[in-house]
Amino acid sequence: MKPDLHCHSYYSDGAHSPDFLYRRAIENGVTHLAITDHDCIEALVKPMDDCYEIQIITGVEISCEWETQEIHLVGLCIEHENSQLISLLKQQQNARYSRMQAMDKLLDENGIYGLQDYLNQLPCKAFTRSHVADFLLSSGKVKNKQQAFKQFLGKRGKAYVPFQWQSMVRAIETVQAANGIAVIAHPGRYPLNQLKLELLINQFKQMGGDAIEVSYGAVQPKIQKKLENLAGKYSLYVSVGSDFHNAEAHWTDIGKYPRVSSSSIKNAIWNHPRWHPL
Repeated sequence: MKPDLHCHSYYSDGAHSPDFLYRRAIENGVTHLAITDHDCIEALVKPMDDCYEIQIITGVEISCEWETQEIHLVGLCIEHENSQLISLLKQQQNARYSRMQAMDKLLDENGIYGLQDYLNQLPCKAFTRSHVADFLLSSGKVKNKQQAFKQFLGKRGKAYVPFQWQSMVRAIETVQAANGIAVIAHPGRYPLNQLKLELLINQFKQMGGDAIEVSYGAVQPKIQKKLENLAGKYSLYVSVGSDFHNAEAHWTDIGKYPRVSSSSIKNAIWNHPRWHPL
């Protein structure tokens, strides 16, 4: 079994179609794939080719707030037609669109025009700051995406607009209302010290959370070991995923992430009672 339970299509901030992702996964020997787009499930509702020789896991990645920090919650094995889930994702998409409008206005004030026209040409259903960075790069306003975030999109940037996400507890409850499994995505990437990270995972467990990603693209061995230990300490299942976005990023690929230790794999998410392929 070789699962990849976290990747993105062009319906959120990925570069490729769902068809590309499924075929890439098959080429890479992946047996189970979850496309977990940010706050949208378009990859699941569009017609899919019946010839895919792979187990499809329904998924989504919900942006939420915990103690003023943005946290990403992956929902796996969700019933993607669940009305409560659809309602929450619609609210998230509306919040994202409003944020883009506010950023567009701030860019206009700085003499940079055309963001809205750029976004309207994309297949995307859930816009992110990464899309704004791509716009700034393509229009020649910055040399790279790092500069876009530093100069415009970071908290001190000229076009920064604060996020307005759902609470983490509501995101967990919504995923589980859709019969899904709630997973904290890439816990080691948040700007949290060790005590704060453990507090996050402890409270996530108290809120009814199910699992944490312990292995993902470019995770450092020390971080992975720490996450595996925390998963064991708080009796959480462990999940894995590449967080793949773009084939041009050669440091990552579908199915590419460090192997989970033999002691932790016993609590793999595919042993969860709600685990089931599409």
